[in-house]
Amino acid sequence: MPVSVVFAPEAEVQLLSLYRFIATQATPAVAQRYVSGIIGYCESLRTFPHRGMRRDDIRPGLRITNYRKRVVVAFAVDESRVEIVGVFYGGRDFERSLADGP
Repeated sequence: MPVSVVFAPEAEVQLLSLYRFIATQATPAVAQRYVSGIIGYCESLRTFPHRGMRRDDIRPGLRITNYRKRVVVAFAVDESRVEIVGVFYGGRDFERSLADGP
């Protein structure tokens, strides 16, 4: 049974920051396509939420997956939803950020 996908406020801020960065380096249209692709990928977790690698060493219940080899998507799964807790672009230190908490 599919679950819902929700974005933590921190993940929404990260997506907005990524959009702004790409828009200044390329164009707003390129930024929109890329960020929309990430969001679509995250939303696809509703049909197969347990993909990726478990990272209980960082935070209990945390899972990590990648989007196009450049973005790390960190998320947690329970019975009814997937919560996207972070979206980390281009080699950002996601482990430290997630271990420190929101």
